[in-house]
Amino acid sequence: MHPTSPELPELRPLPVGVESQLRGKAGRNGRSLANLLSEEFEHKIRQGLLREGDKLPTESELVRSYDVSRTVVREAISKLQAAGLVETRHGIGTFVLPAREGASLTLNARELSESVDVLAVLELRISLETEAAGLAAQRRSAEHLQAMRQALRAFEHNAAAGGDTVTHDLAFHQGIAQATGNPYFGDILAHFGAMLIPRTRITSLQEPGRNPDYLRRVNREHEEIYNAIERQDADSARAAMRIHLTNSRERLRLAQKHSTAAS
Repeated sequence: MHPTSPELPELRPLPVGVESQLRGKAGRNGRSLANLLSEEFEHKIRQGLLREGDKLPTESELVRSYDVSRTVVREAISKLQAAGLVETRHGIGTFVLPAREGASLTLNARELSESVDVLAVLELRISLETEAAGLAAQRRSAEHLQAMRQALRAFEHNAAAGGDTVTHDLAFHQGIAQATGNPYFGDILAHFGAMLIPRTRITSLQEPGRNPDYLRRVNREHEEIYNAIERQDADSARAAMRIHLTNSRERLRLAQKHSTAAS
């Protein structure tokens, strides 16, 4: 026993058939491998093999244990985050969250149709804003940081007060685009405007009672991006932005899945 160093939960073998699909396939059909890996950990959590507060193995340990790429591991973790099963704390690790009853987001028929467009925009944003975050980390000024921090403070205040968060969410992302020094990033974001923010199109995401921790999770993801840009860590800024937007995409895909199954 090592009381000062909590043990990681045992990485139990995959069910028969799944392990053979994962091992030796790093870099091939990454999304399918990510699905398999996320489904395996979802199974462990649902069955109580991993419990609230348990720490998942590190990214490196998962890469070695399952013989997959880091991209596969990150995609799988994003899917678990989107499902509200785990939370990643920067520099500490990924932990199992408490079970939440009735927290699944569902979409009505109109929202289900519009969510297809929202997903398409998110795919574009993942490519565009991931690189923008890296450039912003390299080129940002004190004034850029001040504008981003102001947007984050306003977002947090309005989220707590039940006010408008969309304006400040958009201001934060626009601030990153401005910090790149390349006006075309800002032009593209301005073209889409508030449509960039999924909850402007999906009414269910605007109802705090339906998903009370949604804005808190968004705010934590924003803070990770800001912190990386502030310390001029371009790789971490890209990773944090990709995680943020991938989580948004996976949350919406999960809502689509639940809504289609319920219809």
